[in-house]
Amino acid sequence: MNYADIKKVDIANGTGVRVSLFVSGCTHHCKGCFNEEAWDFNYGTKYDEKAEQKIMNELNHSYVSGLTLLGGEPLEQANQKELVPLVKKVKEKFPEKSIWCYTGYTFEKDILENMYKNWETTPELLKYIDVLVDGEFEEENKKVGLRFKGSTNQRILDVKESLKNQKAIPFALDK
Repeated sequence: MNYADIKKVDIANGTGVRVSLFVSGCTHHCKGCFNEEAWDFNYGTKYDEKAEQKIMNELNHSYVSGLTLLGGEPLEQANQKELVPLVKKVKEKFPEKSIWCYTGYTFEKDILENMYKNWETTPELLKYIDVLVDGEFEEENKKVGLRFKGSTNQRILDVKESLKNQKAIPFALDK
């Protein structure tokens, strides 16, 4: 897996101050995407132990609320395989910090009906993710001022509650 960027201080992609990993590779190709260069799976830098250590070091600050995965597309199968060890390590070392993930896939149709049943990495990855922002970015539904999403079709979901109920359960932003 390659990554496009690691942001040490990000306040736009989840609650609080976050460390954000922008993975490379996306097959959605949403019109108006803010990160088109990251569609290419070979774009950016090879994700390795040095990158992982950088993320872990940046998370080790009391002012950091957690980690955000975005891209590209974190839930592409090739990216999931690389992200499982990272999120597991983050939750083991920083159990109080949240993990957010942005995906163009939809929770019910793509994730529950397909990935969760067919890819062994999906249940493992979702076990460590707290909040999922799902749905492709839709330029025609773009609305300036939306909190933590780019278009009105996207949803901010509580992963644990959604898995438990087998349907999308909104995340309460004021928790």
